[in-house]
Amino acid sequence: MSQVSINENEVDIVIGALNPDLTSFMEDWRPVFSRFHLIIVKDPELKEELKIPEGFDVQVYTKADMIKIAGPSSTSLLFSGYSCRYFGYLVSKKKYVVSIDDDCVPAKDDMGNLIDAVSQHVQNLDTPATPFFFNTLYDPYRKGADFVRGYPFSLRTGVTCALSCGLWLNLADYDAPTQALKPDQRNSRYVDAVLTVPSRAMMPVSGINIGFNREVMGPALLPALKLEQEGKVRWETVEDLWSGMCVKVVSDHMGMGVKTGLPYVWRNERGDAIASLKKEWEGVKLMEDIVPFFQSLRFSESAVTAEECMIELAAAVKESLGPSNAVFERAAEAMVEWIKLWKVVKT
Repeated sequence: MSQVSINENEVDIVIGALNPDLTSFMEDWRPVFSRFHLIIVKDPELKEELKIPEGFDVQVYTKADMIKIAGPSSTSLLFSGYSCRYFGYLVSKKKYVVSIDDDCVPAKDDMGNLIDAVSQHVQNLDTPATPFFFNTLYDPYRKGADFVRGYPFSLRTGVTCALSCGLWLNLADYDAPTQALKPDQRNSRYVDAVLTVPSRAMMPVSGINIGFNREVMGPALLPALKLEQEGKVRWETVEDLWSGMCVKVVSDHMGMGVKTGLPYVWRNERGDAIASLKKEWEGVKLMEDIVPFFQSLRFSESAVTAEECMIELAAAVKESLGPSNAVFERAAEAMVEWIKLWKVVKT
């Protein structure tokens, strides 16, 4: 595992704990995580005490911490299940946040080397993004790459990268219907590439393995859209998909970029796709309304920060999507509540 030279004091690793025993997870990640400050957020519905091995710089947040900062109603509204990770985003004081699910372990590249996912995320965020003109050699700032012939020199300085979306090997991020139809299908292809998603192109962001610039984009990563029968596994949630759409449109408006590709993690299996079909089907249907909404969304010129964009976005959600489904009305309310919390914690 080669370690990239980065400022470790600029990084928080946030882990949402849905299972009490984190021993094997933490030991698997020790070669990577031991260099950084960790924020572990316990699912407020988890009753058992957390088991965390020694030797880490770790800060644990529980339901009591959430209630102290957000109050009991906001805690239940915003931070249950996988959404507990967002509390870590809220209380972090670092420039960069890297978030990895507790059902993932370090992956290895094609040479058998352990992948330092945290350093790769920070490298993606530290180097510019190129959302306004696609480079056919992918990320031109990686070692061994550059801009191709015909790439405008006026665009070669790039822009700030706001979000880094990593991938994973083994269990692919299919929805419940696809996974149920292909129960044995696994992702075994390691692609050594990073690319910037073009401006105005939407994408399904998964919170399984991400890094982001908290200083410029933190308010846009939020827990808002909750399904009626939301469960505890990725097949049964859409909060990260909604959050990713928010980040993408805000990044586009603010002239920033989103990268996808490296780093990989190895994702273990959790949950039953067939049992999850009923819970997730609502989300599958909602996406048919969500995507066109975000594709057509435009912010005012006066919205120059992520916070200001999210206030406008919440109002647009309430006006355009709220009348069609109460889930969107609640999402708009959660977005407003989140920005209020963000402002309180920031001060």
